[in-house]
Amino acid sequence: MSTPNQLLPSNPKANYLAHKGEIDAAIARVLDSGWYILGQEVATFENEFAAYIGVRFAIGVGSGTEALHLALRACAVGEGDEVITVSHTAVATVAAIELCGAMPVLVDIKPNTYTIDPNQIEDAITQRTKAIIPVHLYGHPADMEGIMNIARRYELWAIEDCAQAHGATYKGRKTGAWGHIAAFSFYPTKNLGAIGDGGMVATDDPGLAERVKLLRQYGWQERYISDLSGLNSRLDELQAAILRVKLRYLDEENQRRQALAEVYDQSLSVTHLTLPMCIPGTSHVYHQYVVRSEQRDSLREFLRERGVGTLIHYPVPIHRQPAYQGRLQCVGSMVNTERAAGEILSLPMYPELPSGQARQVAEAIISWHRSQGV
Repeated sequence: MSTPNQLLPSNPKANYLAHKGEIDAAIARVLDSGWYILGQEVATFENEFAAYIGVRFAIGVGSGTEALHLALRACAVGEGDEVITVSHTAVATVAAIELCGAMPVLVDIKPNTYTIDPNQIEDAITQRTKAIIPVHLYGHPADMEGIMNIARRYELWAIEDCAQAHGATYKGRKTGAWGHIAAFSFYPTKNLGAIGDGGMVATDDPGLAERVKLLRQYGWQERYISDLSGLNSRLDELQAAILRVKLRYLDEENQRRQALAEVYDQSLSVTHLTLPMCIPGTSHVYHQYVVRSEQRDSLREFLRERGVGTLIHYPVPIHRQPAYQGRLQCVGSMVNTERAAGEILSLPMYPELPSGQARQVAEAIISWHRSQGV
Protein backbone atom coordinates (compact mmCIF):
# COMPACT_ATOMS: atom_id res chain seq x y z
CA MET A 1 0.00 0.00 0.00
CA SER A 2 1.25 3.50 -0.79
CA THR A 3 1.50 6.30 1.72
CA PRO A 4 0.07 9.75 0.82
CA ASN A 5 3.56 11.11 0.11
CA GLN A 6 4.92 8.06 -1.67
CA LEU A 7 6.38 8.44 -5.13
CA LEU A 8 4.51 5.91 -7.24
CA PRO A 9 6.36 3.51 -9.54
CA SER A 10 3.76 4.27 -12.25
CA ASN A 11 0.92 6.74 -12.42
CA PRO A 12 -1.78 6.28 -15.10
CA LYS A 13 -3.92 8.99 -13.54
CA ALA A 14 -1.17 11.53 -14.27
CA ASN A 15 -1.33 10.56 -17.93
CA TYR A 16 -5.11 11.06 -17.96
CA LEU A 17 -4.74 14.48 -16.35
CA ALA A 18 -2.09 15.43 -18.92
CA HIS A 19 -4.66 14.96 -21.69
CA LYS A 20 -7.86 15.44 -19.69
CA GLY A 21 -9.58 17.92 -22.00
CA GLU A 22 -9.06 15.84 -25.13
CA ILE A 23 -9.91 12.55 -23.40
CA ASP A 24 -13.09 13.95 -21.83
CA ALA A 25 -14.15 15.29 -25.23
CA ALA A 26 -13.48 11.91 -26.85
CA ILE A 27 -15.55 10.12 -24.21
CA ALA A 28 -18.41 12.60 -24.65
CA ARG A 29 -18.25 12.09 -28.41
CA VAL A 30 -18.74 8.35 -28.00
CA LEU A 31 -21.52 8.72 -25.45
CA ASP A 32 -23.36 11.15 -27.71
CA SER A 33 -22.95 8.89 -30.77
CA GLY A 34 -25.09 6.07 -29.40
CA TRP A 35 -22.71 3.47 -30.94
CA TYR A 36 -20.61 1.72 -28.30
CA ILE A 37 -19.25 -1.54 -29.80
CA LEU A 38 -17.14 -1.93 -33.00
CA GLY A 39 -18.05 1.42 -34.48
CA GLN A 40 -16.16 4.22 -36.18
CA GLU A 41 -13.83 4.93 -33.26
CA VAL A 42 -12.48 1.38 -33.26
CA ALA A 43 -12.17 1.25 -37.05
CA THR A 44 -10.34 4.59 -37.18
CA PHE A 45 -8.03 3.71 -34.30
CA GLU A 46 -7.19 0.38 -35.97
CA ASN A 47 -6.16 2.24 -39.12
CA GLU A 48 -4.17 4.84 -37.19
CA PHE A 49 -2.38 2.22 -35.10
CA ALA A 50 -1.53 0.07 -38.12
CA ALA A 51 -0.05 3.11 -39.86
CA TYR A 52 1.95 3.97 -36.75
CA ILE A 53 3.42 0.46 -36.45
CA GLY A 54 4.01 0.18 -40.19
CA VAL A 55 1.74 -2.77 -41.00
CA ARG A 56 -1.39 -3.07 -43.11
CA PHE A 57 -3.80 -4.41 -40.51
CA ALA A 58 -4.63 -3.88 -36.85
CA ILE A 59 -7.56 -5.50 -35.04
CA GLY A 60 -8.76 -4.19 -31.69
CA VAL A 61 -9.49 -6.81 -29.01
CA GLY A 62 -10.36 -6.98 -25.33
CA SER A 63 -6.89 -7.22 -23.72
CA GLY A 64 -3.24 -7.97 -24.35
CA THR A 65 -3.70 -11.57 -23.22
CA GLU A 66 -6.54 -12.01 -25.69
CA ALA A 67 -4.45 -10.38 -28.40
CA LEU A 68 -1.82 -13.09 -27.92
CA HIS A 69 -4.47 -15.81 -27.69
CA LEU A 70 -6.17 -14.72 -30.92
CA ALA A 71 -2.84 -14.29 -32.71
CA LEU A 72 -1.98 -17.88 -31.79
CA ARG A 73 -5.42 -19.09 -32.87
CA ALA A 74 -5.09 -17.23 -36.18
CA CYS A 75 -1.86 -19.17 -36.76
CA ALA A 76 -3.79 -22.40 -36.09
CA VAL A 77 -1.81 -23.16 -32.93
CA GLY A 78 -3.74 -25.71 -30.90
CA GLU A 79 -3.81 -29.00 -29.05
CA GLY A 80 -0.56 -30.95 -29.33
CA ASP A 81 1.48 -27.99 -30.60
CA GLU A 82 4.44 -26.42 -28.80
CA VAL A 83 5.24 -22.72 -28.55
CA ILE A 84 8.68 -21.48 -27.52
CA THR A 85 8.94 -18.41 -25.30
CA VAL A 86 10.60 -17.24 -22.08
CA SER A 87 9.96 -17.82 -18.39
CA HIS A 88 10.94 -14.23 -17.52
CA THR A 89 7.76 -12.50 -18.66
CA ALA A 90 4.29 -11.62 -17.47
CA VAL A 91 2.27 -14.76 -16.88
CA ALA A 92 -0.08 -13.60 -19.66
CA THR A 93 2.40 -14.82 -22.29
CA VAL A 94 2.17 -18.40 -21.09
CA ALA A 95 -1.53 -18.17 -20.21
CA ALA A 96 -2.31 -17.30 -23.83
CA ILE A 97 -0.44 -20.38 -25.06
CA GLU A 98 -2.39 -22.60 -22.68
CA LEU A 99 -5.68 -21.02 -23.77
CA CYS A 100 -4.98 -22.52 -27.20
CA GLY A 101 -4.36 -25.94 -25.72
CA ALA A 102 -0.69 -25.77 -26.72
CA MET A 103 2.37 -26.58 -24.60
CA PRO A 104 4.61 -23.68 -23.47
CA VAL A 105 8.30 -24.50 -23.97
CA LEU A 106 10.50 -22.06 -22.07
CA VAL A 107 14.10 -21.06 -22.73
CA ASP A 108 16.53 -18.64 -21.10
CA ILE A 109 16.99 -14.93 -21.69
CA LYS A 110 19.94 -12.74 -22.56
CA PRO A 111 21.36 -11.31 -19.32
CA ASN A 112 21.75 -7.78 -20.70
CA THR A 113 18.36 -7.16 -22.38
CA TYR A 114 16.15 -9.72 -20.55
CA THR A 115 14.77 -10.86 -23.92
CA ILE A 116 14.79 -14.34 -25.45
CA ASP A 117 18.23 -15.68 -26.37
CA PRO A 118 18.07 -16.86 -30.01
CA ASN A 119 20.96 -19.22 -29.29
CA GLN A 120 18.67 -21.18 -26.96
CA ILE A 121 15.76 -21.50 -29.40
CA GLU A 122 17.02 -24.17 -31.79
CA ASP A 123 17.66 -26.71 -29.02
CA ALA A 124 13.99 -26.35 -28.03
CA ILE A 125 12.54 -27.01 -31.50
CA THR A 126 10.80 -30.36 -32.05
CA GLN A 127 8.43 -31.75 -34.65
CA ARG A 128 5.59 -30.32 -32.56
CA THR A 129 6.93 -26.75 -32.46
CA LYS A 130 4.54 -24.35 -34.18
CA ALA A 131 5.56 -20.86 -33.08
CA ILE A 132 8.03 -18.62 -31.24
CA ILE A 133 6.88 -15.74 -29.02
CA PRO A 134 9.66 -13.20 -28.44
CA VAL A 135 8.75 -10.78 -25.63
CA HIS A 136 10.04 -7.21 -25.98
CA LEU A 137 10.40 -6.88 -22.23
CA TYR A 138 10.59 -3.53 -20.40
CA GLY A 139 10.52 -1.68 -23.72
CA HIS A 140 13.71 -3.14 -25.24
CA PRO A 141 13.26 -5.07 -28.52
CA ALA A 142 14.22 -8.70 -28.75
CA ASP A 143 16.78 -9.80 -31.37
CA MET A 144 14.21 -10.04 -34.16
CA GLU A 145 16.71 -10.61 -36.97
CA GLY A 146 18.09 -13.73 -35.28
CA ILE A 147 14.60 -14.91 -34.34
CA MET A 148 13.18 -14.41 -37.83
CA ASN A 149 16.12 -16.32 -39.36
CA ILE A 150 15.23 -19.29 -37.14
CA ALA A 151 11.51 -18.95 -37.84
CA ARG A 152 12.11 -19.02 -41.59
CA ARG A 153 14.56 -21.92 -41.38
CA TYR A 154 12.13 -24.11 -39.45
CA GLU A 155 8.91 -22.71 -40.95
CA LEU A 156 7.61 -21.45 -37.62
CA TRP A 157 5.28 -18.58 -36.83
CA ALA A 158 6.90 -15.60 -35.11
CA ILE A 159 4.37 -13.90 -32.83
CA GLU A 160 5.68 -10.73 -31.17
CA ASP A 161 4.59 -9.92 -27.62
CA CYS A 162 4.73 -6.13 -27.75
CA ALA A 163 2.79 -5.47 -24.54
CA GLN A 164 5.65 -3.37 -23.13
CA ALA A 165 7.18 -1.95 -26.30
CA HIS A 166 4.78 0.47 -28.02
CA GLY A 167 6.94 2.58 -30.32
CA ALA A 168 10.25 0.79 -29.75
CA THR A 169 12.33 0.14 -32.85
CA TYR A 170 14.76 -2.53 -33.99
CA LYS A 171 17.01 -1.72 -36.97
CA GLY A 172 14.69 1.04 -38.11
CA ARG A 173 11.40 -0.86 -37.88
CA LYS A 174 8.95 -0.74 -35.01
CA THR A 175 8.31 -3.72 -32.82
CA GLY A 176 5.18 -5.38 -34.12
CA ALA A 177 6.28 -5.06 -37.74
CA TRP A 178 8.92 -7.83 -37.68
CA GLY A 179 7.03 -11.03 -36.97
CA HIS A 180 4.18 -12.66 -38.83
CA ILE A 181 1.76 -11.20 -36.30
CA ALA A 182 2.02 -9.17 -33.09
CA ALA A 183 0.06 -8.58 -29.89
CA PHE A 184 -0.19 -5.32 -27.94
CA SER A 185 -1.71 -4.53 -24.54
CA PHE A 186 -3.35 -1.24 -23.62
CA TYR A 187 -3.45 -1.90 -19.87
CA PRO A 188 -3.50 1.52 -18.13
CA THR A 189 0.18 1.50 -17.10
CA LYS A 190 1.50 0.70 -20.59
CA ASN A 191 3.31 3.28 -22.71
CA LEU A 192 0.04 3.52 -24.65
CA GLY A 193 -2.55 2.81 -21.99
CA ALA A 194 -6.33 2.84 -21.99
CA ILE A 195 -8.53 3.68 -19.02
CA GLY A 196 -9.40 0.01 -18.62
CA ASP A 197 -8.47 -3.10 -20.58
CA GLY A 198 -7.76 -3.29 -24.28
CA GLY A 199 -5.48 -4.93 -26.81
CA MET A 200 -4.52 -5.00 -30.49
CA VAL A 201 -3.34 -7.59 -32.98
CA ALA A 202 -1.16 -6.24 -35.80
CA THR A 203 -0.07 -8.00 -38.99
CA ASP A 204 0.84 -7.52 -42.63
CA ASP A 205 -0.88 -10.80 -43.57
CA PRO A 206 -4.46 -10.33 -44.86
CA GLY A 207 -5.34 -13.95 -44.11
CA LEU A 208 -4.24 -13.71 -40.49
CA ALA A 209 -6.02 -10.36 -40.10
CA GLU A 210 -9.27 -11.81 -41.39
CA ARG A 211 -9.06 -14.78 -39.03
CA VAL A 212 -8.51 -12.50 -36.03
CA LYS A 213 -11.49 -10.36 -37.04
CA LEU A 214 -13.66 -13.46 -37.16
CA LEU A 215 -12.28 -14.96 -33.97
CA ARG A 216 -12.80 -11.81 -31.88
CA GLN A 217 -16.57 -11.97 -32.39
CA TYR A 218 -17.79 -15.57 -32.34
CA GLY A 219 -16.43 -16.34 -35.82
CA TRP A 220 -19.11 -14.18 -37.41
CA GLN A 221 -18.74 -13.03 -40.98
CA GLU A 222 -22.48 -12.66 -41.17
CA ARG A 223 -24.12 -11.73 -37.87
CA TYR A 224 -25.24 -14.75 -35.81
CA ILE A 225 -23.60 -17.17 -38.29
CA SER A 226 -20.30 -18.57 -36.96
CA ASP A 227 -17.86 -19.59 -39.68
CA LEU A 228 -15.21 -20.27 -37.02
CA SER A 229 -15.41 -21.21 -33.35
CA GLY A 230 -14.60 -17.80 -31.89
CA LEU A 231 -15.11 -15.82 -28.72
CA ASN A 232 -16.04 -12.34 -27.51
CA SER A 233 -12.94 -10.13 -27.39
CA ARG A 234 -13.72 -6.64 -28.63
CA LEU A 235 -12.03 -3.30 -28.03
CA ASP A 236 -14.89 -0.99 -27.13
CA GLU A 237 -15.58 2.44 -28.62
CA LEU A 238 -14.78 4.37 -25.44
CA GLN A 239 -11.32 2.87 -25.09
CA ALA A 240 -10.61 3.31 -28.80
CA ALA A 241 -11.52 7.00 -28.60
CA ILE A 242 -9.26 7.48 -25.56
CA LEU A 243 -6.40 5.62 -27.24
CA ARG A 244 -6.73 7.73 -30.38
CA VAL A 245 -5.99 10.78 -28.24
CA LYS A 246 -3.05 9.13 -26.50
CA LEU A 247 -1.53 7.70 -29.69
CA ARG A 248 -0.87 11.26 -30.90
CA TYR A 249 1.43 11.79 -27.90
CA LEU A 250 3.12 8.38 -27.78
CA ASP A 251 6.40 9.32 -29.45
CA GLU A 252 6.70 12.47 -27.35
CA GLU A 253 6.03 10.52 -24.15
CA ASN A 254 8.49 7.79 -25.13
CA GLN A 255 11.12 10.51 -25.61
CA ARG A 256 10.28 11.75 -22.14
CA ARG A 257 10.83 8.24 -20.76
CA GLN A 258 14.19 8.14 -22.53
CA ALA A 259 15.12 11.50 -21.00
CA LEU A 260 14.24 10.21 -17.53
CA ALA A 261 16.29 7.08 -18.20
CA GLU A 262 19.23 9.35 -19.04
CA VAL A 263 18.79 11.11 -15.69
CA TYR A 264 18.93 7.76 -13.93
CA ASP A 265 21.84 6.55 -16.07
CA GLN A 266 23.99 9.56 -15.31
CA SER A 267 23.13 9.75 -11.63
CA LEU A 268 23.47 6.04 -10.88
CA SER A 269 26.69 5.47 -12.80
CA VAL A 270 28.59 5.95 -9.51
CA THR A 271 26.85 2.95 -7.90
CA HIS A 272 27.43 -0.77 -8.27
CA LEU A 273 23.95 -1.27 -9.76
CA THR A 274 23.63 -2.89 -13.16
CA LEU A 275 21.74 -0.35 -15.28
CA PRO A 276 19.56 -1.00 -18.35
CA MET A 277 21.34 -1.53 -21.63
CA CYS A 278 20.23 -0.34 -25.05
CA ILE A 279 21.76 -2.45 -27.82
CA PRO A 280 23.02 -0.42 -30.84
CA GLY A 281 20.42 -0.35 -33.61
CA THR A 282 17.51 -0.39 -31.17
CA SER A 283 15.45 2.22 -29.37
CA HIS A 284 14.43 1.43 -25.79
CA VAL A 285 11.12 3.00 -24.73
CA TYR A 286 11.55 2.24 -21.00
CA HIS A 287 8.18 0.85 -20.09
CA GLN A 288 10.20 0.00 -17.00
CA TYR A 289 13.57 1.29 -15.85
CA VAL A 290 15.03 -1.88 -14.33
CA VAL A 291 18.21 -1.97 -12.26
CA ARG A 292 19.93 -4.98 -10.70
CA SER A 293 21.62 -5.58 -7.38
CA GLU A 294 22.51 -8.65 -5.35
CA GLN A 295 21.20 -6.60 -2.40
CA ARG A 296 17.92 -5.81 -4.17
CA ASP A 297 15.66 -6.43 -1.16
CA SER A 298 17.74 -4.17 1.07
CA LEU A 299 17.62 -1.42 -1.55
CA ARG A 300 13.87 -1.78 -2.00
CA GLU A 301 13.23 -1.52 1.74
CA PHE A 302 15.54 1.51 1.99
CA LEU A 303 13.58 3.26 -0.77
CA ARG A 304 10.21 2.29 0.70
CA GLU A 305 11.14 3.86 4.02
CA ARG A 306 11.91 7.08 2.13
CA GLY A 307 8.62 7.13 0.25
CA VAL A 308 9.83 5.74 -3.07
CA GLY A 309 7.62 3.05 -4.56
CA THR A 310 9.24 0.28 -6.61
CA LEU A 311 8.07 -2.95 -8.24
CA ILE A 312 9.63 -6.26 -9.27
CA HIS A 313 8.89 -7.38 -12.83
CA TYR A 314 8.89 -10.35 -12.18
CA PRO A 315 9.74 -11.92 -8.79
CA VAL A 316 9.04 -15.57 -9.66
CA PRO A 317 9.83 -17.03 -13.10
CA ILE A 318 6.84 -18.81 -14.60
CA HIS A 319 8.55 -22.21 -14.48
CA ARG A 320 8.81 -21.77 -10.68
CA GLN A 321 5.19 -20.74 -10.12
CA PRO A 322 2.85 -23.24 -8.41
CA ALA A 323 0.17 -23.15 -11.11
CA TYR A 324 2.59 -24.27 -13.83
CA GLN A 325 4.36 -27.17 -12.16
CA GLY A 326 4.20 -30.12 -14.55
CA ARG A 327 2.34 -28.12 -17.19
CA LEU A 328 5.20 -26.76 -19.28
CA GLN A 329 8.66 -27.66 -20.46
CA CYS A 330 12.00 -25.94 -19.87
CA VAL A 331 14.87 -26.52 -22.26
CA GLY A 332 18.42 -25.78 -21.14
CA SER A 333 19.64 -23.82 -18.17
CA MET A 334 17.50 -21.00 -16.74
CA VAL A 335 20.50 -19.43 -15.01
CA ASN A 336 19.99 -15.92 -16.41
CA THR A 337 16.25 -16.01 -15.74
CA GLU A 338 16.61 -17.16 -12.15
CA ARG A 339 19.42 -14.78 -11.34
CA ALA A 340 17.48 -11.84 -12.78
CA ALA A 341 14.41 -12.68 -10.72
CA GLY A 342 16.43 -12.32 -7.54
CA GLU A 343 18.14 -9.04 -8.47
CA ILE A 344 15.85 -6.83 -10.57
CA LEU A 345 14.03 -3.73 -9.36
CA SER A 346 11.83 -1.35 -11.36
CA LEU A 347 12.27 2.31 -10.40
CA PRO A 348 9.57 4.98 -10.85
CA MET A 349 9.06 5.60 -14.58
CA TYR A 350 6.26 7.46 -16.34
CA PRO A 351 6.25 10.48 -18.67
CA GLU A 352 4.80 12.89 -16.09
CA LEU A 353 7.53 12.12 -13.52
CA PRO A 354 9.47 15.35 -12.93
CA SER A 355 13.20 15.10 -13.58
CA GLY A 356 13.80 16.48 -10.10
CA GLN A 357 11.94 13.57 -8.55
CA ALA A 358 13.93 11.10 -10.65
CA ARG A 359 17.08 12.74 -9.29
CA GLN A 360 15.72 12.41 -5.75
CA VAL A 361 15.21 8.68 -6.35
CA ALA A 362 18.77 8.43 -7.63
CA GLU A 363 20.11 10.38 -4.65
CA ALA A 364 18.33 8.00 -2.28
CA ILE A 365 19.91 5.05 -4.08
CA ILE A 366 23.34 6.67 -3.86
CA SER A 367 22.82 7.14 -0.11
CA TRP A 368 21.94 3.46 0.19
CA HIS A 369 24.99 2.54 -1.91
CA ARG A 370 27.26 4.49 0.43
CA SER A 371 25.65 2.92 3.47
CA GLN A 372 26.63 -0.49 2.13
CA GLY A 373 30.29 0.53 2.26
CA VAL A 374 30.74 -0.38 -1.41
